Amino acid sequence: MPFPRAFPTIGPDFTHKNDNMALKASRYANALVLGVSGRLDQDNCDAFRADLMAHVEKSAHDGGSVVLDLSGLEYVSSAGLRCFMLASRQAKAQHGRIVVAALQPMVAEIFEISHFNLVFQVFPTVREALAAVSTDAAAQYDKAVA
Repeated sequence: MPFPRAFPTIGPDFTHKNDNMALKASRYANALVLGVSGRLDQDNCDAFRADLMAHVEKSAHDGGSVVLDLSGLEYVSSAGLRCFMLASRQAKAQHGRIVVAALQPMVAEIFEISHFNLVFQVFPTVREALAAVSTDAAAQYDKAVA
């Protein structure tokens, strides 16, 4: 079953999921946190990539950043890594920014082996990633989790 397409307009928190993965988006000031959970592989990569690119384009247009919260991502295949690479290229072309945070040990190892830790800034926590991209976003996050 492919990943659902056409996420709602970026705004309040929302969640989309299928049998293999889920995507939850939350906005903090000018930063969008996309929480990815489950498995990202060739079965759901194309639809995920289309939705990720839409978020990247919107954030770049608005002058914000995207934080990929990978704390719930259990596995990423080479097809999933390609999704991340294409999103990174798109963000750079549009003067946007994507960072990743909170990688599970297996995903962190995959990122290191494939040198994706050199493509993306990697942060231990979402809070640290938000602080790196926007002090306003970090402050809003702190209020939300308090």
